[in-house]
Amino acid sequence: MRPQVDGFLLTFARLKQKSRSFRRKGDLYLNNMFERLQKKWKVSGIQVLLILCTFAIGGSLTGYAGKKLMNLLNIEQRWLWIVVYIIMVTVLWPVAVLLVSVFFGQFRFFTGYLKKMGRRMGIVRPGAGGQRSEV
Repeated sequence: MRPQVDGFLLTFARLKQKSRSFRRKGDLYLNNMFERLQKKWKVSGIQVLLILCTFAIGGSLTGYAGKKLMNLLNIEQRWLWIVVYIIMVTVLWPVAVLLVSVFFGQFRFFTGYLKKMGRRMGIVRPGAGGQRSEV
């Protein structure tokens, strides 16, 4: 009976050791991800956190507002509801993110970010605004 218990304990100890090493690798991956975002956006570590919070809250606010507005429209056909919802969320998202960015002190970052997105999508002309934004 003793060898089975030892075998179980050894297996459990190996699994625990593997999970620790996996956790360390995961921590390194997250640190690396935050460092890459920090370099890409040219911001401080705390600003990366504030920007990610702005994205999260702005996206949640967009979904919530979109759902409330869709309830007011009272569209019966499912396919039409989906199309209108996607268009509405696409229009609401930049507004929500800009609104939330004011409270997190990241308005300047997000105006540049949205201009860059607009240029990539062909909505904003490359020289629009007179300033060059580096986001």
